[in-house]
Amino acid sequence: MNSPVFVGFDTSNYTTSLAVVDSEDRVIANLKQPLAVSEGEHGLRQSDAVFQHVKNLPLLAERVAPYLEGREILAVGVSERPRDRDGSYMPCFLAGIAAASNAASLSGLPLYRFSHQSGHLMAAIVSSRRFDLLDKPFYAYHVSGGTTELLAVSRTENGFDSEIVGGTRDLNAGQVIDRIGVALGVPFPAGPGLEKLALGYTGKIPKRKPAVKDGFVNLSGLENLALDLYKKTEDPGQVSAFVFEHIAEAIVEMTAETFAEYGPRDLLCAGGVMSSTILRGRITERFSASFAEPALSSDNAVGIAALTARAYKRERGEGGKETP
Repeated sequence: MNSPVFVGFDTSNYTTSLAVVDSEDRVIANLKQPLAVSEGEHGLRQSDAVFQHVKNLPLLAERVAPYLEGREILAVGVSERPRDRDGSYMPCFLAGIAAASNAASLSGLPLYRFSHQSGHLMAAIVSSRRFDLLDKPFYAYHVSGGTTELLAVSRTENGFDSEIVGGTRDLNAGQVIDRIGVALGVPFPAGPGLEKLALGYTGKIPKRKPAVKDGFVNLSGLENLALDLYKKTEDPGQVSAFVFEHIAEAIVEMTAETFAEYGPRDLLCAGGVMSSTILRGRITERFSASFAEPALSSDNAVGIAALTARAYKRERGEGGKETP
């Protein structure tokens, strides 16, 4: 008998992703193709992102074929918008919707649609094996190039209901990291390269208290502070360490204020920026938190595939206890 699996598509602003999971939340395939960004640039126009996704999707379809041998696809899922709220829209997701719709229609399979953010949250749950969070409210950070939010989360039939209770009021953490990294000559996306510089620095890290109020922070000033520091020191390691320390302190303060205002809950950390070992260390010094492994922190389609499996089972009355 063929082993049943579920397929997920995600076409974010910087990565084309295709994933396969089985009915027990085991990751069969987690395939990604980063979008190309020209040297010295901080990002991509949506038209360029859509074009690259259209080129990448057939390549990922070829790569996933060996993982599907001897397996039966039961359903297909796709991320259709950034967040679970009215008006949330980005053209780059149209490429994934088209590919997933074609795959489902040609095979006579059900298609389920979710938000990119719900996919991130579910991927973090799968990675950390914190399936208990599906049965109770929790807090989650979604921190990336496009998002820096602290969410009060509860599960819904189509992913998660997320209320923003903290986050940034201007630039996202990933944006700041990329801008500073590019200025220091670090290739885009700059997170891994900038963190490598920070981890190699052993001197004293300058301190500057982040502007956190009522669970929200302003990060736009961090870019100027970091670039001014670089002009004075010409030390990319010190500047990188300063940037990560500042963001870590902001996250710690946002969490503390949110816990004080709304009460403590379990904390889940998702998004590419949260793959940072520096941030993880600083957060866990103060709070009990669960993190996705790096491959499931950055953009991926594993969470979409896992949500698809649940939607498929729910429609057929196959809910029951979550995977331990």
